[in-house]
Amino acid sequence: MLDQVIKKFLPNVSKVSDVFYESILETLKMFAIAGSISFLLGLFFGIVLLVCKPGGILENKWIYNLLDKIINVLRSIPFIIMIAALIPLTRLVVGTAIGTTGAIFPLVVGITPFFSRQIESALSGVDPGLVESGKAMGMSAFGLIIHVYLKESIPAIVRATTITSVNLIGLSAIVGVVGGGGIGNFAIMYGYQRSQVDATYVSVIALLIIVSMIELLGKRVLRNTKYY
Repeated sequence: MLDQVIKKFLPNVSKVSDVFYESILETLKMFAIAGSISFLLGLFFGIVLLVCKPGGILENKWIYNLLDKIINVLRSIPFIIMIAALIPLTRLVVGTAIGTTGAIFPLVVGITPFFSRQIESALSGVDPGLVESGKAMGMSAFGLIIHVYLKESIPAIVRATTITSVNLIGLSAIVGVVGGGGIGNFAIMYGYQRSQVDATYVSVIALLIIVSMIELLGKRVLRNTKYY
């Protein structure tokens, strides 16, 4: 019954259903790998920005200004242009600039600066009084980061991660324009180049479902932290 419905309303997609399902797996693979790496890097750089800024617990204007400028520059470059600019470096790092493997590196470079800012903003929302109390109790800088900044910022970090994850799904679709694989590549190859409208629509629906699942997961995590 389901096969008949698909053939009726999605005739072109039904002919390449295996390619479509593979594109979904490729998108999830890019999201999982690039997302995990970007989460760790973004968390690290966000913390560095926070503690090294003027007035921070490890104030270092040189490190702060350098990292701040690098992040601003990377965030100002349109992602589609960044992909092209990173091709030589991508080939050097992962051995190829096409396919799912070639898409992961530019995705990490593209989303990490955004997530770093999100983390910096999330940590900056911590009550300064709590930081001062931690200092008064003799906490080290590392202790303040772990037990004050990160612990008190869990809800904000979850929200930042959810927002960044949604943005990452969008970027993973963009890499399809340059043969990066995934749902975006499927939409370009079959929906745009072959003028198969049903392929375009089913790609949009698949992306909407993935984004909705991410947002639902983010809300559930917030509820489980009892901060929502």
